[in-house]
Amino acid sequence: MLVTVAGAAAAAWAAAGAAGAALTGSLQSGLVADVGSSVAALAPTLTFPPDRDALDRLRTAVGPDALVVAGDRESEGGAAGRVVTDALRAGVRGGDRTLTERVVDGGRPWLVIGIPIVRTGVDGARTASGVEVYAARDLTAVDTEVGGVAGAAAGAAALTVPFAVVLAVFAAGSVLRPVRDLRDTARRLAAGDLTARAAPTGADELADLARTVDDMAGSLQASMATMERMQDDARRFAADVSHELRTPLSTLTAVADVLDAAAADLPPDGRESVQLAVTEIQRLVLLVEDLMEISRLDAGTATLRREPVDVAEAVGESLRARGWAGEVELVAPPGPPLLLDRRRLDVIVANLVGNALRHGAPPVVVRVGGDADRLLVEVVDHGPGVADDVLPQVFERFFKADPARGRTPGSGLGLAIARENARLHGGDLTVGTTGDRGTRFELWLPREAGDR
Repeated sequence: MLVTVAGAAAAAWAAAGAAGAALTGSLQSGLVADVGSSVAALAPTLTFPPDRDALDRLRTAVGPDALVVAGDRESEGGAAGRVVTDALRAGVRGGDRTLTERVVDGGRPWLVIGIPIVRTGVDGARTASGVEVYAARDLTAVDTEVGGVAGAAAGAAALTVPFAVVLAVFAAGSVLRPVRDLRDTARRLAAGDLTARAAPTGADELADLARTVDDMAGSLQASMATMERMQDDARRFAADVSHELRTPLSTLTAVADVLDAAAADLPPDGRESVQLAVTEIQRLVLLVEDLMEISRLDAGTATLRREPVDVAEAVGESLRARGWAGEVELVAPPGPPLLLDRRRLDVIVANLVGNALRHGAPPVVVRVGGDADRLLVEVVDHGPGVADDVLPQVFERFFKADPARGRTPGSGLGLAIARENARLHGGDLTVGTTGDRGTRFELWLPREAGDR
């Protein structure tokens, strides 16, 4: 719209300028010819040097606003004496050509014409006679006419504005609307709606871009569907395998208990083999149980059994049940009971404290606190700590911060299960360091039970 209006304004300005220049030039040519003919008609009757009467007759013939100069004698009438400039006089004096000049006097425009009278000898030579004729003509009327032409041109330019608006709306409809549609599609895709499509129309570059985005969205949707199927298959496989292993593992556990009871009567080599087998069976049982638990969490089938729980008492019982009460310092002031799943809280505390005892160093401290909205259970050890680049991976499944660490107790899923249980409550589990040494786990749980 701006380009159209600017073009119309430029065209109107150029047209008005050309029309004004044509009107002014035509009028000026007419005035110069008129004054020149008056001077030419009377010049042959002059005697040189002319007397005052001759100058007056010449001034009268030229018009009311005229000035005739001959040496030190002048015949002046009207506005000519005011508007004739020294520069024009200098140009006319001693010359042989007619000169013109535009002058504004009292707010009125004037055209001043200067004509030197020359004498032509019998041999055709032209010499200055010393007589100068100046005529002033008022240009107010022609300026008014030029202004009218400019106003008409401006009006014509203004008529282009509605057409420019229509053109701008059409441009917005044909260019900007597809861009907005493409932007909205990209936002929906970024928000996770893989069914979003741009629905392109036409055959221009924007339509090609929209088709490319649609193709990309289709490919992404297919890839995500395949990935989700693979994840579902993997979860189902882990759950099926874990379930199928429960019965034989129960049998192995019973056999291991019998072997463990009879190991004392075996030779040293046999006793060592039995103890190794019992340890590995226990580790395998723990791994299967954790795999089943993580499968339920992944599948979304894990549920909370909320009941009023005294957190300080529950944490203390968890430590005592595993024989850790003498190894761990518990700082847990009494507080009101919270609606939590006691079993899952016990799993979280057991995994965090067990991890601190295995991989940290004493003293291991468990603190229970928080604020008005959230409960905090903090587990701190004073071991070597975890490197900053490793912290984001601590909760990954089967992750080991030190690859050189051999077969350690546990399934490698404990921290992942602990965090999933925290999130199942509507809270979270985070990890950090305590200065130069030690690791700090923080379990945050909402004091008000959510919808889960």
